[in-house]
Amino acid sequence: MMKLLTATLLILFFNLQPGTGQNLSAAEIIRKADEKFNGEKSGYSVMTMTIVRPSWQRTIEFKSWTLGRDYALTLITAPARDAGQSFLKRGNEMWNWNPSINRLIKLPPSMMSQGWMGSDYTNDDILRESSIVNDYIHEFAGEEIINGRECYKIKMTARESSSVIWGYQIRWIDKKDFLFLKAELYDEDGVLVRTETGSEIKLMDGRNIPTRIELVPAEEPGKKTIILIKEIKFNIPVDEIFFSQQNMRTVR
Repeated sequence: MMKLLTATLLILFFNLQPGTGQNLSAAEIIRKADEKFNGEKSGYSVMTMTIVRPSWQRTIEFKSWTLGRDYALTLITAPARDAGQSFLKRGNEMWNWNPSINRLIKLPPSMMSQGWMGSDYTNDDILRESSIVNDYIHEFAGEEIINGRECYKIKMTARESSSVIWGYQIRWIDKKDFLFLKAELYDEDGVLVRTETGSEIKLMDGRNIPTRIELVPAEEPGKKTIILIKEIKFNIPVDEIFFSQQNMRTVR
């Protein structure tokens, strides 16, 4: 009787543990993964981006600050010819500051799908205009092993009311740590546009996260973009005042 009681209690204990994915919806899993990588409230990161093309490649270094979904500021720190450029998002408005021509340019919504700094990432990816949590309907599409890790496979279909680039996405989320390990992004016609993979998982600011993200466009041989995360901090003390046009010109 005692062994049976102990076994029953153990089963209840593991089934009721908070943070496990067993009782989470597809939307909740996507939210946990998004917060795990970007911070629940705010974040700061230092990254390098290498743009690879069949006949050349170049690397850009940048810093980014975010506050929720409405505020983002990105500063280019290298190479020298691009250093000092910054990109700002406040709500639904976005700007680019270019010190070489001393000009502040407002980015229209139509530019969100264009490549950021000539890469395979879009302005929307960097400035986080759309939300993978709020702008999509989420549903389970199965389970798969990615790089030896058990993952949820979740399909995200764009809501009709959302102004997003992608018709739908499929994302693979690690069951244990809620990490984005793979994503396939499709256009409105259901054609695969690009694939992203996350690897080189490291402990940074107390969290395990993939520190290498590789984006490969579909049907474009020899092209890809690689992001390496050099530093990341979560839930930093930053307020709305930091995300200003004036700070775009002076932030370092």
